[in-house]
Amino acid sequence: MRTALIPGTFDPITFGHLDVIERSSQIFDRIVVGVASSQQKGGGPLFTSAERVELIEDAVKDFENVSVCPFDNLLVDFASEIGASAIVKGLRVVTDFESEFQQAALNYHLNPGLETVFIMATPENMYLSSSMVKQIASMNGPVRDWVTPKVEQALRERLQNE
Repeated sequence: MRTALIPGTFDPITFGHLDVIERSSQIFDRIVVGVASSQQKGGGPLFTSAERVELIEDAVKDFENVSVCPFDNLLVDFASEIGASAIVKGLRVVTDFESEFQQAALNYHLNPGLETVFIMATPENMYLSSSMVKQIASMNGPVRDWVTPKVEQALRERLQNE
């Protein structure tokens, strides 16, 4: 069984993330969406790890071969723990490639048996990011075109309290 790990912060999960997950689920037998704690990323995530896992589980509930799991250790170690033979990363713009290429090279050095597979974003998702969705939502802008209704509600509740 071919298992792939799709790692990320997913703060919050967007339709761009879901597109990569869905397309990967058609290539691999099993997909594990790995939710990184990412406490060091930009002051920390808006949602807790448990909240992000819950939002992702709701978003992928119709995919039979997709599961969600938080992690806070080295990516290659987590991939080994779950039996992944590949890491899947979505690429949006050229700047993504530079960063992801560097990470893929380091991961290969740490675990040569772990392949990195890149999936290009679809045109409608090329400029979509969780950061942009959070910024628009923080100003009461519409985000329903980019996130699930449950994520939209969670954003509204969280940002209303800040």
